[in-house]
Amino acid sequence: MASAQKIVEELKKWNVTHVVGLPDNGTAQIYERLHADAEIDVITVSREGEAFAIASGLYVGGKQPVVLIQNTGFLESGDAIRGTAFNMEIPLVTLIGYRGYQTMQPDSPRVDTAATFLEPTLKAWGFPYNTIETDDDIPYISDAFQKAQETSMPTAVLIVGICT
Repeated sequence: MASAQKIVEELKKWNVTHVVGLPDNGTAQIYERLHADAEIDVITVSREGEAFAIASGLYVGGKQPVVLIQNTGFLESGDAIRGTAFNMEIPLVTLIGYRGYQTMQPDSPRVDTAATFLEPTLKAWGFPYNTIETDDDIPYISDAFQKAQETSMPTAVLIVGICT
């Protein structure tokens, strides 16, 4: 598992000003750390698709936002991602909680299809991504920022599990 505090520290390295998203059980510890930290503003949305429009607007206004949502919310956000971040060429980093990842492992019963569709969808949309499973993988967040800046396009980091 990856440390919520170390994830927040990595965001600070990139001068993130806002985290926009909808908290869920998988990302709750990151949101708790963010709410306790005065350096990054948290904007909570009612639907995940709103997160991409708000984050894109923040970027156009000179801020450094990140979207933090669950994979089900990412899948729900397709048109919002296309209409804002992709069309506007916004170098937006999206952290995606990977709900159901464990069911993707060999010999695991398939109980949740959200995990089944996440990576194929990212690939089909040309959305570069890496996966964080432990603290050793947290530098993938920096890789995502670098890739987003190089391409002026959105990138993603999938987060398998979070601990305090």
